Amino acid sequence: MENAIHYIGLEGIVSPNSVLALAAATFSAALAVAAACQKRRSLATWCFSAGMLTFALESLFGAIWHDALVSERAAFWETVTLVTKSFLPGIWLCFSLTYSRGNSREFPARSRFLVLVAFLVPVGVSLVFRDQLAPIFPHDQSGGNWWVSSHAAAKTLNGLLLIAAVLVLVNLERTFRSAVGTMQWRIKFMVLGLGIVFGARIYTLSQALLFSGDMMALIDVETGALLIACILITVAFLRSGLGEIDVYLSHAVLRTSLTVLLVGAYLFIVGVLAQVVARTGEPGTFQFQAFVVLLGFALLAVLLVSNRIRQNIGSFVSRHFKRPQYDFRQIWTRFTQCTSSVLDQSGLCAAAAKLISETFNVLSVTIWLFDEQDRLAFAASTSRSEHEANDAIPNLPGLEPNLTSIRGLSKPFDLEKAKGDYAESLRQISLSQFRTGGNRVCTPFWTGDRCIGMAILADRVGGVPYTVEELDLLKCMGDQIAVGLLNLRLTEEIMRGKELEAFQAMSAFFVHDLKNAASTLSLTLQNLPVHFDDPIFRQDALRGIGETANRINQLISRLGALRHLELKPVEVDLNALVADALEVLQSAPEINVVKELRLEPKLKVDRDQFGSVITNLLLNARDALERGGEVRVETRQSDDWAIVSVADNGCGMSPAFLRASLFRPFQTTKKKGLGIGMFQSKMIVEAHRGKIRVESEPGAGTTFRVMLPLNRQTT
Repeated sequence: MENAIHYIGLEGIVSPNSVLALAAATFSAALAVAAACQKRRSLATWCFSAGMLTFALESLFGAIWHDALVSERAAFWETVTLVTKSFLPGIWLCFSLTYSRGNSREFPARSRFLVLVAFLVPVGVSLVFRDQLAPIFPHDQSGGNWWVSSHAAAKTLNGLLLIAAVLVLVNLERTFRSAVGTMQWRIKFMVLGLGIVFGARIYTLSQALLFSGDMMALIDVETGALLIACILITVAFLRSGLGEIDVYLSHAVLRTSLTVLLVGAYLFIVGVLAQVVARTGEPGTFQFQAFVVLLGFALLAVLLVSNRIRQNIGSFVSRHFKRPQYDFRQIWTRFTQCTSSVLDQSGLCAAAAKLISETFNVLSVTIWLFDEQDRLAFAASTSRSEHEANDAIPNLPGLEPNLTSIRGLSKPFDLEKAKGDYAESLRQISLSQFRTGGNRVCTPFWTGDRCIGMAILADRVGGVPYTVEELDLLKCMGDQIAVGLLNLRLTEEIMRGKELEAFQAMSAFFVHDLKNAASTLSLTLQNLPVHFDDPIFRQDALRGIGETANRINQLISRLGALRHLELKPVEVDLNALVADALEVLQSAPEINVVKELRLEPKLKVDRDQFGSVITNLLLNARDALERGGEVRVETRQSDDWAIVSVADNGCGMSPAFLRASLFRPFQTTKKKGLGIGMFQSKMIVEAHRGKIRVESEPGAGTTFRVMLPLNRQTT
């Protein structure tokens, strides 16, 4: 036993700092076990368990190092502590990329590569250069306060750990900012706890990098931060277990990060302080000053994520500076931006629920819509999933869109004060999660004399009552949501009508063409027994059957091309593409071809698809000509457009056909045409962000101009 104590360097009494470190280690290990014992375990759960266990080992080794009285033993345990730390970046970066992420199961290849690098590089540095990690020079050994003078390997490891800490905080911040309402409430303490841990490590690692060394006091900072984080994470566990939710990051959140701004500002200020210390030669208060700066930034971050504090600031400004509580122009601009590009009802409701939640500081906003059978159906929520919401409505008496009691409620109303079966049903499907969340408010969505849905607001931060101004704003937002939903429903009805019209036109076309094919085959089969012995008849019969089969195959292949248009753009010399397409006119030597290919820049187009457009235009020009006619093909540049022109002096087309039929499917002036070529050509050109223009006059000829942009990428 004495040998073991001598080996680890603990001949003296265990210090209070070591007791604190052992308490943090025990607390972390307990949280790791609690996470591993959960019924639903995801990749984030296992990463959290492994990360907390690594924190526990680090604190344990740090406690042994802290009480070591022999420098050689202190160096050994410092090396063990740093090697343990090297496992943290990969584990916690993987956790931050998967925790409460709706797409965590896919886990993109780029993220997998980043996690792999975060595992291999720090661990590799710590293991390969472990003999150079902690050479100790006891500048100050009063009370065992060792000063560790770092070499290049330790500096490199500290730099990697600092970068990893910033990345972990950035990912956790993105997850937190993308969540809304009670989803944000569920994960808040988990994010705050880990933010304190890695924020403290940014402080200690920046100190070690600035002074090329380390002090035992910095370990106490990390230990204290870990203990505080464990308390906050325990609160998160008591709230909702590990608290995982499905959050999908928006592009706006991905492009901005408060963490990067705060860390950058902190490192800049610490760098300035270090320069001041270097010039004045008074390093005694530097660590205290840097710690105060870090503490200030941490408090600022906590204030920025507190819903209650943001609400109190808004109320204070409104009360003392005499301005409206809400900037209606800003709210309406945000509302328009969030809902203008939405193409379906679920997307509109999700955007509206998030906007209402952020505007009124309400954690739970749920939108319900009446379906075609006049049943209430879940649309969107900031606090519950669709499965949870549907389980809450097995039986809803008194909830019909034309109910007399609801029809008289055109404004937002207090659910707690409303009476009737419908009010009781609405209270059942909108249970509050907080006792101090205030009264629930329902705003109906009216379009004319019909209620198409409603939004229920619950769990307001601080339980603040709604003012008359807020209720008026909520009614305006509800009316606008109702108009948007009605427009989407009308659009869907129009699209269904167009689909039916297209189906009817296609069916008529198929029936007509297949009837002709069937008539031809039927006539051939009737004559076959009578004239089978005639070789000429057999030859004609085989040719007729072959032409009919080719006609059917051609129809099916052309219609199949319309079903899905996928472009594969490559850089193409348009002059060469046109020259290749002109080969289709070699079979018509009686036609005079004039070509002027003067386009210099290359374009990104789908070679096969765009080549079929040119070929179709040339074939149409050939079919419109009589013997001795002329086809003129030209390529040129006009401003920011590349232009391909195909002109003929054939029969031309009437203005009525140009206006109403040219680019519509199954419309043609040719006896053997399918009426699909120009429709498909227009689709291909527009998919390249281009335009197609036509000029024609009966008896004088036709000119087609295909225009492609030179300064935009093809999609």
